[in-house]
Amino acid sequence: MAAAASIAVKRKRISKKNKSAWRKTDIQDVEQFLEHQRQEERIGTFEEKQDADLFTIDASPLKAPPSLLSIKQKRKLNAKKPMRTHLALENTSKVQDPIVSRNHVKQKQNGRNIEQEVRNPTKPRHRQANSDRASYYEKMEKRATDKQSGKRVNNMEKDIWIEEDFRDKIPGLKDEKGWISRNLALHIAGNVGKKLVKTHASLHHKTTKAKKFEPPHPGMSYNPTLRAHQELIDTVVDRETGIIKKEQHLKRVTTSMFSKVTPEERDKRRLMEMSEGMPDAEQEQEAAGEEADETEAKPTDNAYTTINAPVENKKKSKQARSKELKQKELERLHQVKKALKKQTADLNRIKSIRAELNEEAEELNELKKRRKQTVERKKFEPKRLGRHKFEEPDLDVNMPEDLAGNLRNVKVESNLLTDRFKLLQKRNMLPTTVAVTRKKSKVKRYPRNSHKEAGTSYQDLRDQRKAAAAAAKANKDTIKI
Repeated sequence: MAAAASIAVKRKRISKKNKSAWRKTDIQDVEQFLEHQRQEERIGTFEEKQDADLFTIDASPLKAPPSLLSIKQKRKLNAKKPMRTHLALENTSKVQDPIVSRNHVKQKQNGRNIEQEVRNPTKPRHRQANSDRASYYEKMEKRATDKQSGKRVNNMEKDIWIEEDFRDKIPGLKDEKGWISRNLALHIAGNVGKKLVKTHASLHHKTTKAKKFEPPHPGMSYNPTLRAHQELIDTVVDRETGIIKKEQHLKRVTTSMFSKVTPEERDKRRLMEMSEGMPDAEQEQEAAGEEADETEAKPTDNAYTTINAPVENKKKSKQARSKELKQKELERLHQVKKALKKQTADLNRIKSIRAELNEEAEELNELKKRRKQTVERKKFEPKRLGRHKFEEPDLDVNMPEDLAGNLRNVKVESNLLTDRFKLLQKRNMLPTTVAVTRKKSKVKRYPRNSHKEAGTSYQDLRDQRKAAAAAAKANKDTIKI
């Protein structure tokens, strides 16, 4: 046995001259020692542990029977335990930090700690928030008590249609001289603690001049005066005349611009237009005759001839080049004199140039004024909120023969609901719409067999039709005879 042990423990004698030879060295004992040491650092040594950690007392017969917990109690116990997914993140090692003077930075908490702000307010906004919460809870408690007692709370004490200015509630902001602008007043109101919600600029100015209620024309009354009724008729006539003129103008510049021709003339014009540029029969004959003459006039010998004349290399002489340079220099001097002459003329007509500039500036100012007036006019016109543009409805008018002196015999020409609807469209509160009529599909209907008359069938109807046809044929034959 001893010999076998000595043989197993015998080490190999190898050369360690090279670095690769060191890998053949057996270092298993060193690794086992280091692993054991690291394990003791992680879980501790037996000398450091307490007896309660190493030994357990078996008191199974003395244990009380396990109590049955409900599902709710088990959930509460499980909620106190750490999550299993987080157990892998916990540090169970007892190895001390090798760098003692490490700077341990506390993890910054995301978001606000509302509980800490309520318990220990350190900033003015914390105190303001606590006071706001207290007032809110007081209102909620009062509302709850009123609801329990059966007392009805009326929240419509204020008229919501009254236009109020926030500067009236805060003293010092409503400056009559205009030193405090609206933006500055909004800024001060936010810092004072009465911040306002920013609204769109269109809410602070009127977008239409249409009134909430427009009374009808006096001539629309069931018993109008002669003057009022005549004025209404004149207004309607002027409007209809303008519509007729517009239709005539469109017809004149579209339909009437094209002359009417017969189908034969139309086909002839089309043929001429499509054959434009194509040679006629006579032109083809003339061209054929000219080609024959040219062929006869050509020489019959096979001498070489060129189409284009030979190019000659004609160089300019020295005298010609000097003349060209002199001519260019004279042209340049002429242009310089012309520019100086123009400058002198411009200096002499400074007054006229200033007058032209003033006239151009006036035209620009007039154009700016017209554009500004157009923008102001369009600001109060009905806006296009949909596909269709708003058009003024036709005036309801009764002719003189339709007028009646009492309400019993009056002829109704208007509708109150339609008037209100059009007015809402004019005030940019509803989009302009057009009534759409859809054609119903024609459905072919057949009577049910159960609803047909008794004794009638397809065969009977066919026999009746054949009998009627035979009788008609017989009558026709007798008439011929």
